[in-house]
Amino acid sequence: MTSIQKLALGVAGITALGIGAFILTAPHTFYASYGIALGSDPSLLSELRAPGAGLAAFGVLMLAGMVSTALRHVAVMAALTVYLAFPAGRVVGLAIDGLPSSGILSALILELGIAALCLIAFRPGARPLATGLAAR
Repeated sequence: MTSIQKLALGVAGITALGIGAFILTAPHTFYASYGIALGSDPSLLSELRAPGAGLAAFGVLMLAGMVSTALRHVAVMAALTVYLAFPAGRVVGLAIDGLPSSGILSALILELGIAALCLIAFRPGARPLATGLAAR
């Protein structure tokens, strides 16, 4: 695994884990930073906490791929999926719903930056990742 590949998984993993854990444990505070007031509806909070937990889990998987050769390809796929899907969803939202808050636009820029880093690190033709299967 090259240095840029480790950097990409590290940045992607720490970001996903941090944001996911924040949404899971403190959704009111997290969304207030975007200017969104959630209220106390348990169903809404559950619908926000669940993907927060998923994002945190993907972050752990990305970080695990930095040290476990058996998890590297799965970690890369998780990073690419998360950081291509989130901006894609935001762009659809822009097209359908209009301009969101500056905080959400900042999140879009961050996600696009991480997506670009991952695409560069894991582009076709980049040095292959070592895996536990290939080492056998």
